[in-house]
Amino acid sequence: MKKISLHLLTLLFIVVLAACGSDNTTEPENESATTDETLTIQALNWQFDQEEYVVPSGETTIELINASGNHGIIIQEADSGEDVVLNRAGTTVASLEPGEYQIICSIPCGSGHTEMVASLVVT
Repeated sequence: MKKISLHLLTLLFIVVLAACGSDNTTEPENESATTDETLTIQALNWQFDQEEYVVPSGETTIELINASGNHGIIIQEADSGEDVVLNRAGTTVASLEPGEYQIICSIPCGSGHTEMVASLVVT
């Protein structure tokens, strides 16, 4: 029984590491959208490429690039009070209201996942 538990624990560990180590990029979700602004966020292992992103308010294309690892993002309450969610690399369009919002990683990616946070300032 201990041997089976050890094998299952090892398999779970490998799955968690594989999720953080793969780089799955996808085509844009909404290719026909015309926007004035593009916000590009690069996700690396346990951090974003910037601590703070600044964009003007209005319709914005949000692009997530997985530079290392497999990540998604949630920008809390940024789209007229609704969360902006990208659960994989790609793009989405949001209508951003002025304010400051928190960006978090939406895919458990390993030991540094909970520290994977940035700010979005919409002017």
